[in-house]
Amino acid sequence: MKILQINASARSAGANSTRLADTVTARLLARNPNAVVELRDLASHPHPVLDEPALGALFTPADQRTAEQSARVALDDALIAQVQSVDAIVLGVPMYNFGVPVQLKTWIDAIARAGVTFHYTEKGPEGLLKGKKVYVALARGGLYRDTPADSQVPYLKSVLGFLGMTDVEFIYAEGLAMGAESASKAFAEAEAQIEELIA
Repeated sequence: MKILQINASARSAGANSTRLADTVTARLLARNPNAVVELRDLASHPHPVLDEPALGALFTPADQRTAEQSARVALDDALIAQVQSVDAIVLGVPMYNFGVPVQLKTWIDAIARAGVTFHYTEKGPEGLLKGKKVYVALARGGLYRDTPADSQVPYLKSVLGFLGMTDVEFIYAEGLAMGAESASKAFAEAEAQIEELIA
């Protein structure tokens, strides 16, 4: 088994979402001692955004790209290859202003490529990143689960599903900014959820 952990917090140390993702990965390792873990920290190793030069590189035929364009596409290629090679993905996701961090959006933009991780058929789009288990560890200061303010879960369900990753579990630690007692309770409940999911 090969596990990819993505830390999407803007903080490379001390992030609640990373703590939660670490717990998920540790549980997976406990149940799969021979598993291999790859870690990608998007704070300490940020990926370049999808801007006009990047789009130009992607839409230029490979044999016509400049050296700079080829280097830019290669960065996305590496992320795609990494995702294709793993069996399980653990996403550590904080909530920033009711949405996902820009670091995570940039990673998603990099791995979503027509003809590679999804394609269009006569029946519509089909995701090509199939057969992967995804755990999304959500860390939030307030209480947003199952409310209109939670834009993260619908977005992640949609985009991951679009890419073929439909076996997704969401783990919640909420109320982390509402006092020490609330935070302690939130982590305890999240850890119990992890133990139940990865029995």
